[in-house]
Amino acid sequence: MKKCLRSIHCSASRTGLDHKPTGWYVKIMADQRGEQTRQKILDVALTVFRDRGYAATSVDDLCRASGVTKGAFFHHFASKEAVALAAIDYWNNRTGALFADAPYWQVRDPRERLLAYLDFRAELVQGEFAEFTCLLGTLVQEVYASHPSLRVACAAGIDQHLQTLLPTIKAAKAQYAPQAKWTAESLAQHTQVVLQGSFVVAKALNDPQIVHDSIEHLKQYVCHLLPVPKGRKTR
Repeated sequence: MKKCLRSIHCSASRTGLDHKPTGWYVKIMADQRGEQTRQKILDVALTVFRDRGYAATSVDDLCRASGVTKGAFFHHFASKEAVALAAIDYWNNRTGALFADAPYWQVRDPRERLLAYLDFRAELVQGEFAEFTCLLGTLVQEVYASHPSLRVACAAGIDQHLQTLLPTIKAAKAQYAPQAKWTAESLAQHTQVVLQGSFVVAKALNDPQIVHDSIEHLKQYVCHLLPVPKGRKTR
């Protein structure tokens, strides 16, 4: 897109339009600046909502942190709830791409792939709480009763991630625990309960190590549910 715009600008220069850009050129540049502003607000929203929570964050806070005017903010978002909904969608797209490209997908054995997924989750626990905790979990704790549209959006995002785990868990169960009574759906959900719960307790006790410890316990539980046959080597 940037290369295309540079080409357009060069073309305008050759035709003497540097000082009198045509309407279509002005519109393209304005659209690009508008998208950059919207992106900046969403990037800030991801951090501020995770850091302060929804109720404690105002539109003024988002404007100040992103360096935009309230006029620019309301040009893109009708309200704080609107920017939260957009931030949830933005979060889902960003994290969806992150997990889709994660190295655990290269592990062929489904049991080992599930354990590698948990290792990957542990690797993401770096920096301040607002840098590694989940936007969806943070928001829904506050808004599940007061803002049903946000609750529904958070639930959809969490379920979207759950669905990415199901094929791996189903394959692992079929291979390692075909007679077990538990379901792949319940284990996928349990992994998220442990992760989201560990974020909450880690914040309460101001100790990120709790997340790492919880993931290690979860890995041991997965190994218990998916026992390796005697004589077979594990990683």
